[in-house]
Amino acid sequence: MPDVAADSATPLSSPTGRGIVFAAVLGSSVALLDGTVVNVALRHIGRDLESELDGLQWVVNGYILMLASVVLLGGALGDRFGRRKVFLIGVVWFGLASLLCGLAPDIVTLVAARLLQGIGAGLLTPGSLAILQASLRRDDRAKAIGAWSGLGGVAAAAGPFLGGWLVDALSWRWVFLINIPLIIGCVLATLRWVPESRDTTRSGRFDLAGSGLAAIFLGGLTFALVQHGADAVIAAAVAVAAGIGFILVERRASAPVVPGAMFADRQFTAINIVTFFVYAPLGGVMFFLVMQLQVVSGYSALEAGITMLPFTLLMLAFSAKAGELGDRIGPRWPLGVGSLLSAVGVFLLIGVGAHAPYLTAVMPGVLILSIGMTITVAPLTAGVLAAVDVSHAGVASGINNAIARAAGLVAVAALPLIAGLSGNSYNDPLAFGLGYQIATGVCALLYLVAAVIAVAAVRDHHRKGVERAARTQCPYNAPQLDPGVESL
Repeated sequence: MPDVAADSATPLSSPTGRGIVFAAVLGSSVALLDGTVVNVALRHIGRDLESELDGLQWVVNGYILMLASVVLLGGALGDRFGRRKVFLIGVVWFGLASLLCGLAPDIVTLVAARLLQGIGAGLLTPGSLAILQASLRRDDRAKAIGAWSGLGGVAAAAGPFLGGWLVDALSWRWVFLINIPLIIGCVLATLRWVPESRDTTRSGRFDLAGSGLAAIFLGGLTFALVQHGADAVIAAAVAVAAGIGFILVERRASAPVVPGAMFADRQFTAINIVTFFVYAPLGGVMFFLVMQLQVVSGYSALEAGITMLPFTLLMLAFSAKAGELGDRIGPRWPLGVGSLLSAVGVFLLIGVGAHAPYLTAVMPGVLILSIGMTITVAPLTAGVLAAVDVSHAGVASGINNAIARAAGLVAVAALPLIAGLSGNSYNDPLAFGLGYQIATGVCALLYLVAAVIAVAAVRDHHRKGVERAARTQCPYNAPQLDPGVESL
């Protein structure tokens, strides 16, 4: 499709080409950091701001809610109005929201700031890949995207370590304030090196109604699960109404944010269902494990933060091999076996309790979960893209990414309710320890459900010529967006 850019054939080896990658990496890194560092700081945030557990859930879910709601629209806005422009808006927006997070005097302000952060992340995340796709020479794009993905993985790996150190040495507020120098560097690099580009064939209206109803549905569902009493009932009713409205609007929209026809394909639907049941327990484990280690096991924030380091390292080292395996044999068995191994890993983590030594009580479960997710994620991404025509790859990737984020959102909202945790129970080792066991047990069962669905419903054959799995990734929150996301 026609695409207008100041220099659409910039070689990666040039100073400008390297500057484009540098700007994209800095932008995506701030969003990745906030996806991995905040959980480590939750207990300290709760104590300092005198928040109950529902407030901490919203600190996590407010960000995910808005990111999942905006990320599909963000790519389309960049296509229409300029990818550099929308990317810069997202980066600056994210930076201002990060500053507000770091200065928040109470939990309500912090949650509001996290909602704003999610909007900024939804604008910058698709843009960081789109500017690579639109600005660099075609032969260099795969290498640039690989560098973007690998360096982003390093940022994700550094997140828990950095977050834990900042919390222990300084304050939880620096988990957010550390974004500011990165944001400044990203803005300067983008203005210096990134050319503007847009899709000149784009016309018609945006599906703002669909995007808004999706956000209301997810927000109402989250509120209903987190809160209690009459407000929860009202929120549930609003969520149901918004969900029905979303379906009706998407059927009639000329350019729907979620084309319903794509779900007529059994393979696409099955893999997205597996995605939900893979990322829901992952989100739950990430939320509960670092809290359990601090509340019950006596770990510092830094010690709790680095427990998941094997997860990141294994994903970075072996996701390419897993992607090649999925291309060779199809997604069915990698998804099934990977989900089953993840269930075993989470099951082992149920036993993490008071004074749990890392090497014998924590690391075995983390390693097996890491191996399972490494086997699962690249074939999952490849399977989603292979289930649709190449022209719809960006939309398919965006939908899969949003479903994964929504899964984590629902898990963090629902699991404390299922586990009987509320109020200040995160400060009670006995109560939280029991709730942790229930929650991680549910997460293990969800992984088993993913394995069963994968084996029963996912097919091995796929369309040729569209194996575009992200080869190096570290998906703490969602599968990596395909660079074709600008096709939204």
